[in-house]
Amino acid sequence: MRLRLFKKYFFTTAIIIFFSLTAMTVILSFALNNYLAKNKYNSLQKCCDEIVNLAGELSNEEIQSENFHKTLSALSTVSGVDILISDANGELLICSCEEWLTAERCYHADHLIERENLLAAGDSATFRLGTLSIYQTPHYIAETPVVNNESALVGTVFVTAPLSAIRELLPPIARLYLLSATIPLILMFFAIYAMTYRLTKPLKLMSEASKAMAKGDFSRRIPVTSDDEIGELAVSFNQMTNSLAQLESMRKSFVANVSHELKTPMTTIGGFIDGILDGTIEPDKQNEYLMIVSDEVKRLSRLVQSMLNMAKLESGEFVLRPEWFDFRELLCTIVISQEQRIEEKKLNITGLDEIESISLRADRDLIHQVIYNLVDNAIKFTDPSGNIDFKAVIDGKKLVFTIRNTGRGIPEKELPYVFERFYKVDKSRSANKNSTGLGLYLVKTIVKAHGGTVAVTSKVDSFAAFTVTLPLGN
Repeated sequence: MRLRLFKKYFFTTAIIIFFSLTAMTVILSFALNNYLAKNKYNSLQKCCDEIVNLAGELSNEEIQSENFHKTLSALSTVSGVDILISDANGELLICSCEEWLTAERCYHADHLIERENLLAAGDSATFRLGTLSIYQTPHYIAETPVVNNESALVGTVFVTAPLSAIRELLPPIARLYLLSATIPLILMFFAIYAMTYRLTKPLKLMSEASKAMAKGDFSRRIPVTSDDEIGELAVSFNQMTNSLAQLESMRKSFVANVSHELKTPMTTIGGFIDGILDGTIEPDKQNEYLMIVSDEVKRLSRLVQSMLNMAKLESGEFVLRPEWFDFRELLCTIVISQEQRIEEKKLNITGLDEIESISLRADRDLIHQVIYNLVDNAIKFTDPSGNIDFKAVIDGKKLVFTIRNTGRGIPEKELPYVFERFYKVDKSRSANKNSTGLGLYLVKTIVKAHGGTVAVTSKVDSFAAFTVTLPLGN
């Protein structure tokens, strides 16, 4: 993964740098070429003006003299140029090269300068690229007409320099370009490698952890080494892993509990029925044992029904059937149905007589299950001679129902998980026959389906309180 990302980042950045440097080089070349050409023109033109000033006062014979040639030769050597003077017809009068001094001829004189390259009297100096019909390659050419005192054209001064003189600068520029491109690319290579390693290491660890989770191992965690997006992703991944580990633990616990709770009553039922059939249980005690069998069957039915309800809730198959009903009447009916359990534990019930009649439009059967589960939990976890308090009020357009019971309460660290499926706060009570670990999960899901909320507050060894908020009319 790291190498694939590294290649993508490196080649993308390398292409950007390459084209950027190329564009800069092209722009620099044009600018440098113009700058050098301008400097060359100024140099050629100054040289040309000096020669015109000298030649304007001389005759053709004096121009062709040895002394004048030495002057031209000196200027040519210092300036690195060729100096040519032609007559009005384009025939060369003198050249600054050494060959002219020895033979009064040179290879330049073998060519007649074309008339279109000659300036007329009164023409201004020019600067251009050309060959003058003499050179094989383009040269920079500065030319100025030479006139006598009568303003008659005597000839033309040409000062030339080869174009290659400037082109000789291109190789150093190319080397500079390669150097300026290579060094950033090398630095970029190491920088991108370090960056991609830093970016992909957590991703690789997440990939490995995901594969481990697929095999049931939820122990992997991603080290958080930064506070950027990668760090946030690592934190989120660890939180997800913790949630999945918690869910897996609850699932295993739930499966174990359900297996135990299914096995125990089935063993009891089978044993009693076998005892009745084979005569081990006397006829006068058969009704008593059949009652026990009936209770065990009902418990199995409750367990299966809870599991079916959970499956329907998770699949979205529940369809609400709202109707108007009296919430106080429903609550009292549920509490009265638990009278025997309340009396056995000698619990003190308060607040019911203070609740007024409240009309609520909701699915009566589902709300019945919500209230029943909360009341059942309150009775189950209230110590003998404890207190259960009920409160129901109208707050705007909502019903706020609270059930508060004394007892051992719920530890603060357990509060975020009490509404999770399969979760049981008190593991020592997991063997309770009526506990499936689904009650509060069903409460939360049903209330949420009605557009309401459910919350819990608690203090250890003091109380636990559940508050349900429901819209009055759904």
